Formats: sequence, C-alpha cells, structure tokens
Amino acid sequence: MAWFSERSVLHRYAVAIRATPRQVFSLQLLLTVTTFAIAGCPKGWDEGSAASITQLTSFRNSFHLNSGNAVQDSNTISNLVSLVNLGAGIGPLLSLPFNDILGRIWSYRLWMLVYGIGIILEVFAGSNLNTIYAGRIIAGFGIGALTVIGPMGIAEYVVCLTFDLSSAQPSRCAPRSLRGLLGLSFNVCMIGGQVIGIFVVYGVQQSIPASRSIQWQLPFIVQLAIPVLGFALSFLVPESPRFLLGKGKEASAVQVLCRLRNLPEDAPYVLEECAAMKEAHSAEEIAKGGSGFLGLLKECFTVRNYFRRTRTVIIAYVLAQFSGANSITNYLPTILTLLGVTNTNQRLLYTAGYSIAKLGCLFIASLFFVDLVGRRKSLLVGVTVQGLCHVYLAVYLHRYLGGGSVTRGSSDMAIAAIFIHAFGWGIGLLPLPYLFGAELFPTRIRSVGGALSASFHWLFYFAITKATPAMLTAMNGWGLFAFFAAWCAIAWVYGFIMIPETAGRSLESINALFDIKWYEIRKNAYPTDEDLMAPVVTQATPLSNAENGDARHFAGDLVLEGKSESEHREYSP
Repeated sequence: MAWFSERSVLHRYAVAIRATPRQVFSLQLLLTVTTFAIAGCPKGWDEGSAASITQLTSFRNSFHLNSGNAVQDSNTISNLVSLVNLGAGIGPLLSLPFNDILGRIWSYRLWMLVYGIGIILEVFAGSNLNTIYAGRIIAGFGIGALTVIGPMGIAEYVVCLTFDLSSAQPSRCAPRSLRGLLGLSFNVCMIGGQVIGIFVVYGVQQSIPASRSIQWQLPFIVQLAIPVLGFALSFLVPESPRFLLGKGKEASAVQVLCRLRNLPEDAPYVLEECAAMKEAHSAEEIAKGGSGFLGLLKECFTVRNYFRRTRTVIIAYVLAQFSGANSITNYLPTILTLLGVTNTNQRLLYTAGYSIAKLGCLFIASLFFVDLVGRRKSLLVGVTVQGLCHVYLAVYLHRYLGGGSVTRGSSDMAIAAIFIHAFGWGIGLLPLPYLFGAELFPTRIRSVGGALSASFHWLFYFAITKATPAMLTAMNGWGLFAFFAAWCAIAWVYGFIMIPETAGRSLESINALFDIKWYEIRKNAYPTDEDLMAPVVTQATPLSNAENGDARHFAGDLVLEGKSESEHREYSP
C-alpha cells in the first residue's frame, strides 16, 4: 500500500521514531509539550463559546440585545465576538521583546496572566458593554501572544537536530517528524478547546435558568481553568535550553537538555544536540548581522526576495479569512437559524459537531493529506471544496429565504455542506498558511516575519468577524456565501499561479524561486530532483569560514551548507 511504502511519510515517521533513544520519550517531555500545547486552548475556546454565549437569553437580557433594533443588536454582537481578535492582532508583536528578555517560561506566564485578567473583566462586566469590550481586547492580547509562544516552545523543547524526510534515513539525533507529531498537540488543544467551550455553553443553557446572570457568566468563569492550569504547570517546566544558550548560560542549557531528554551529559545524543544548538545559535546571529527588530521589519518589505516571501504568507492568511471558514465558526448558531434550525439545543449540538469535524479533518490533513498530496495540491483541493459548499448554501438560502419551496433532502444537504466545508478548510487554508510561514521565511527574518504574519492573520480575522453579522443582514443571507464563493475562486486562481510547492525544497531552491518573475512561479511550482536533493548535515564545528560566505543556514532545525543570505538580498528600488 502506497501509504506504508518506504517513500511514504508514515514509513519515515516510523523509521525516525525507532532511531530515537527510548529515554527521550519521557514524562518530562510529555509535561513540557502539554504545557505549551495548552497555549492553543484560549483561541479555540473563545471561538467555540463567544458567539454561542451571545445567543443565551440571560446574556441578551443583561446587555439589552432584544431592543428590537436589529442593526444595533447585530453591531453589538459583532463587537463582542470580534474585539478579541483585534487584541490578538497586537499580541504577537507585543510578545516578541518579552520572549527574548524574560525567556519562554516567564513570557508564557505573563500572557496567561493577561488572558486571565481579560476573562475576569468579562465575568464582572455586569451590564456594562465598555467593560466587557475592554475584557475582550485584553484577553485578545494574551490569546495572540500565546499562539506565538505555544508552537515556539514545542519546537524549541522537543527537537534541536532533525530527521531528513527527503531520504527517510535517520540523522544522529531526534527526528523532525517527532516535532511535527508533537506540534500537532497545539492544534489539537486549540480545536479541543473549541469543542469544550461549546459544550460548556450547552450545559449552562440546559441546567441554569435564563433569568440568572450566572448562566452567561459561568462559561467565562470556567475559562479561567486554562490560565490557572497553564500557570501551575509552567513551574514544572525548565527554561528553554536555546534561550539559556543565547544568554551565555551554556552549563544551564546542557543541564536542562539532559533533564528534557532523560539522558546523562556524556550521552552521544545529548552531545550532538548541544553541538547542533550552538551551531544554530551562531548561524542565526550571523544571519541577523546585529539588525534590530525595526531593521528586520523594514527588510520584510524592502528586500525584494524577502518581500515576495512576506507577501505570499500574508496573502495566504488573508485568503484564509475571506474563504469564510472563521465566519462560519464564529457565527454558526446564527447561520443555522437562517438554514431553518430554530431549536437552540440543536444549534449548539450542530456547532459542537462542526468543531469535532474540524478536529478530525485537521488530523487527516496534518498526518496524511498535506504530506502525501503536497501543500499546493492540498490548497487547490481545499478551496475547491469550500467554494462548492458556499455555492450550494448561497443557492439554497436564496430559494429558502425568498419564500420558495425546498425539499427535506435539500435542507439536510445544506447542513451537510457546512460539515463538508470543514473538510476543505481542514486540508487547505487552515494549516497551510502556518506551514508556509514556517518554510518560507529565512533565518534572518524568521521571528519578525512570523510575528508580522500572525498579526495580519488576527487583524483580518477581526475584520471579517466584525463585518459578518452586518453582511448577513445586508446581503440577505445568501449573498454572504456568494461573496465567500467568489473569494474561494480567487484563492484557487492565486494558488494555481502564485503558490509553489514548498515541501522538501532546499534553502537554495526556495531562494531561487523568489528571485524569478511572478508569472514564472507556476512553471517552476513543483521542485525538480535537484531541488529535492537531501541537504548535507554538517559537523558541529565553529563557523570559521563565515567571512568567506560559507555561513550555515537552517531549514527548520537542519544545518545546511549554502551561500550566505546576503548574496540573496536584493533591495527593491
């Protein structure tokens, strides 16, 4: 079977994991990954519960959302749902200096605390809209920052030297596939938090009378379990060995690495991983060349090669938002009402089922589809599925809301289209912008570019969630889905012309790809055998030849021989 052949990603996972010492799979590793994976829960929990809370009778009574003015009520609900995304758009940029000054652990604690403060303001807002608005924005600061710290922590603590997926041969230390599998835990917590958030709202709706304010306050109170648990677990996790090494604390970094790997200092595995960390740190310092944050941020837009990478990642995030998936996620109860699902309990159960479907699709995409089919084809298939679902929903709502007769089968198909849409989203525009961000940014601008793209993601997320209720009203329901279908078509055309296949490409291949004309990308979209040549893992030696243009580069965490990045930097006129 192809999936289990020697060339398959599953076979490579198995080979890589077998090559890893058993001691590495320790309780400390599990605890560390769990702690940073929990950073994904706030985002998912808020997505799952925020819109559902606004549907509770107690909430609508407390904040006067039954005024009879549909436009005013719709605007208030859009503010309540979307303002958290405005704060989250600022959070990633705010987190950058704290990550480097305080370290990974104390930065994690800080933003968990900020998130908790935002929740407390929401709980005690009473009937004051300004207070709950402030709480939503402050909670957003924490959510946005945690979406940067969580994946960063998992990547730094789990793996330092990697596995060559192009040849299916184990390297000397931990496999990159292990990082990918454990990195999935962040997304699992994110979608899992979404499911739990929905069921908490469903539980209070069933068990607490609508006349009591505690009905809507309790879902916010329960969210406090996330920062409390994360804060407590963080004291059982040591500081990142990479951060310690960057601060000149080499002995402490080695001790932490031994604790994480459950191996002695003289173990070959630890020695090689330490050497790889040192070389990685040296290469990154050379790549940055002493430039500060603002200087690197400027280069993202003024260096032609870097700008093209930045543009590709940002547009991928923009298309993800305008494909309509997050509008469906955040306003699914309202959309289900338009589709004729009037029972509140049924709407909440459908919403929970939708989140579970997304979780399943995310597993399929992360473990099988994206690696087997490739990033580019996954994107094209995903937006095609999304677009077709939007077209069906637009046609159905145009007829149903226009007073035309619809069959029971067509109504059931409209509900099914929502769930099929989750599959398209799960294999395409949900995971791929994150992958592009990880694979396209070179070492020199990786941290700045990652934070910049995350901020754009959240700000466009804010824009679309803020606009969705008004668009549903102004476009008579069906028009919104026609709008999303059009954007899916645009995403398909853009992906076909402008998005290359990035999986397995060497650093030099990616550099060359973004030096050619934009209309030539499609002809070079798929890597040649030369582009896929396995990089050579270097010995952990000092970078004595850096001044001659032989600086090391990193693709993920793999040390590569290549030209210095400065040779690829061409400034825009």
